[in-house]
Amino acid sequence: MGNQFYDIIGDVHGHATLLKKLLKELGYAVVGGVWKNPKRKAIFIGDFINRGPEIRETIQIVRSMHEAGSALAILGNHEYSAILYYIKDSKGVYLSKHIAGNRNQIQSTITSFLAREEEWRDHRKWLRTLPLFLDLQGIRIVHAYWNNSDLNYLKGFLPEGRLKKDFLRTIHEKQHPSAVVILRILKGLDFKCPSDLILKCSEGLSRKSFRMNWWESPANKTFRSLAFGNKFILPKYTVPVELAPSFEPYDLNDPPVFVGHYNLTEGASVMQENICCVDSGVAGNEILSAYRWSGETKLTVANIVSVSAD
Repeated sequence: MGNQFYDIIGDVHGHATLLKKLLKELGYAVVGGVWKNPKRKAIFIGDFINRGPEIRETIQIVRSMHEAGSALAILGNHEYSAILYYIKDSKGVYLSKHIAGNRNQIQSTITSFLAREEEWRDHRKWLRTLPLFLDLQGIRIVHAYWNNSDLNYLKGFLPEGRLKKDFLRTIHEKQHPSAVVILRILKGLDFKCPSDLILKCSEGLSRKSFRMNWWESPANKTFRSLAFGNKFILPKYTVPVELAPSFEPYDLNDPPVFVGHYNLTEGASVMQENICCVDSGVAGNEILSAYRWSGETKLTVANIVSVSAD
């Protein structure tokens, strides 16, 4: 039996029409009501709910492919937050608090399932069966941040088969280290500025935090080169040694890893020869992307396939 080849699909965010267009471009066709490719398998990198106009249909496509074996899927931060939005702790407080920011993020999904609450409940139950990452033969998949130490820790800690409500309730209510690790792999690394540092971006606004590049050493980097996946541009000031973050960069000798999450309005990108972000900011520019992986150890932008709205 030959190696399995994969099409890693970026954050769909409820854009089912674009998803169907991309699947067709990738050589998938509907067979028995399910999108399939006889030679390849799709991988959904998370964040297929929220924001877009066709959330219900998007979940139906992803779930049907997953259950038929024509696709794999992992959780993104949007799915994980949606799961927590409906679970209460021992004091009756939702794990994802029902405050304006959280409510606004999930409202489009809730609206998609008005008068279909049981269907949405069943989808959430299915979401809890999805993994937080995949470590497959020759390829790795995570929504935002792959760190070998973090992932090895989670491998020994996560329950088999399903993220049970009691497990999620326990780790978040007790602020267990695993809860921090889960949120880190789903949202990436943030640089948090000390209170006395004034850092102004290209928009003239003071920035107290920003998303970070996690695959290169942070030593001697400028704020601009350390930042990744932000909508603003930071200055070229070198990060002071005292403030330089400490983390384990992703080694060039490690297998290719694919992420989503970073909403790259300039398009899906290969950041280094074994790291690719397939999130092309579909909610903002109506472009959806995938990477066609056929066993290569060095990734190339030539294998990125994108479709846009008509």
